[in-house]
Order: sequence, then C-alpha cells, then structure tokens
Amino acid sequence: MATSVPCNLCGADDAQLIYPNTLGRDDQRGSLERFRCTSSGYGRHYAIVKCRRCGLVYASPRGGDESIRQSYEEVVDPLYIAERRGRVLTFERNFRPLQALVRGVERPRLLDVGCYAGIFIEIANRHGWEGWGVEPSLWAAEEARQRGLNVLTGTLDSVDLPPASFDVITLWDVIEHFTDPKGELVRINRLLRPGGLVCIHTIDIDSLLPHILGPRWPWLMEMHLYYFSGRTLAHMLDLTGFRTVRQMPQGRYVLLDYVLAQLGTRVPRLSQKLRSIARCLGISQWPISVNTGDLFTTFAYKEREV
Repeated sequence: MATSVPCNLCGADDAQLIYPNTLGRDDQRGSLERFRCTSSGYGRHYAIVKCRRCGLVYASPRGGDESIRQSYEEVVDPLYIAERRGRVLTFERNFRPLQALVRGVERPRLLDVGCYAGIFIEIANRHGWEGWGVEPSLWAAEEARQRGLNVLTGTLDSVDLPPASFDVITLWDVIEHFTDPKGELVRINRLLRPGGLVCIHTIDIDSLLPHILGPRWPWLMEMHLYYFSGRTLAHMLDLTGFRTVRQMPQGRYVLLDYVLAQLGTRVPRLSQKLRSIARCLGISQWPISVNTGDLFTTFAYKEREV
C-alpha cells in the first residue's frame, strides 16, 4: 500500500502535486522487473510532488520501505552484463574528474554504494585504487564477487564497515532510489575520513529536458523516489556535513543494441527488425556517446562530522 512521506530535505509535510500517479493495478505484476538498472518502465510512477518550502521533488505517496528493499534484493538483470562495454566506457570517462579531486592519498580507498555488478570498482582498481562495494541485489553482488571484487551484500545500514575507513565514496545513479537519502548521506559522512570526497551522479529535475518534456520525461519511473536539482542536492549535502566543490553534467555511453531495444517499448516490430539488421552488419555493439544534459555529477568534501 502506498503511503505519504514528508520532505526528506526539510521535514515539511507541505507539497504540491506535479505529476499524478500513473501506476495501475496491472502494474503490480512484473514490478520486480522495473527495479532493474536496465528497466524500460518509463512513464509508470507514483505521484510526484514538490515541497513548497525547500523545492525538493519526490514520490509521494509511494510503496513501503520494506517492499522496496526486498525488490532490490531479488532483482536479476542479465542485460546489464550484456551492456558491459558501454558502462566501462562511461565509468572510464567519469573517473577522470573524480581522480583529479583526490589529492595527497597514495592509494585511495573507495566505496561504491549500490555498485551493482562492480564495473566502477574494476575501473578504480585498474587505476591503482583499493575498491570496495556494497550492493543489495543478491544476484549483482555475487556477479561482482565472481570477478574477484570486494563487494558486500546489503545496504549501508546492514553491513559492518568501520567509521572513517574510506577516502572516497561514490553513488552512481543510486541516490534517487534511496527511501531516505538524507539518512544515507549521514552514514556516508561517518564512513569517510576527514576531508574525504563523496561523488554523486543522478538525474537533474531542473535541467532543460524535463522542463521541455514534462510528464514525458523518461526518468519519471517507479523506482525513482527523489528528483534532485543541483541546488537541493547541495543543500542536503550541506546539512549532512559536506561542502560541494563542483557540479557538472555527465552523460554516458550506450550500445546501439540498447538504443534499439528501448525503441521496442514504443514500436516492438520495428525494434526487432532493426536489432536483427544491426547484428547482421556487426554494428550492434557500437558505443554511442549520449549527453542530454539531464544527468549530473556532484563532488563534495567532508567538512565536519554529523
């Protein structure tokens, strides 16, 4: 059952409706599939509201915390592995500005929160860092460990990690899925050493594309519970002991086959035909750089304990 929640940023219970609930009764079937990283459940979402006091945009009413947690534990996503090449290219490019902000540490110790199959940890290890991860999906965490990566199954409140034990903590397309992002940032603060760096990549509700597309913006999805802007994310980081030093748009690489597969949500037959042609021509794995300006990365240093 969906329940109303107060603003996670300022605590107010004073929000205006932006987009109504588009989830019907039939959406209960197959809901687990829509919690995959590669989900194509665009346009199906809980009611989305905006806090009148601080401007945070979030889903309310929404599903209960326990049912959401269980969905992430049970999710299986083989398509993510099939798209590995595009994700490696994305993380290699996104690693560079992160690396430039980490100074004075010979071998930075990194924790990737919501690391899924651990591709970013592999990138960090390749650059001489000591990479660790935490991931609720039983399937994804095991995939990562089979590749020899240090990945714990669970969430920050369920795994046993010593305080002040990491130099860098990253969240790639994760914070929008949290039921309590402010609480998670407090946990991250405690895990970082003094002056440590947090890197958060998420969708930008205040960018041009959502203003143009409105309810047709593809990132309006059931699994996205929070829709930050640069301002609201920086505000939340400030409240949890961080000092934001940089915010920048960052796109990603996708494979041509992924683009054509997503087309299948609109025109299935055309999608199948084009995917078949691309495979015959040997171009289905071509990487395509995409940056529509509605994904951004925030870098912030731990300034004080909370």
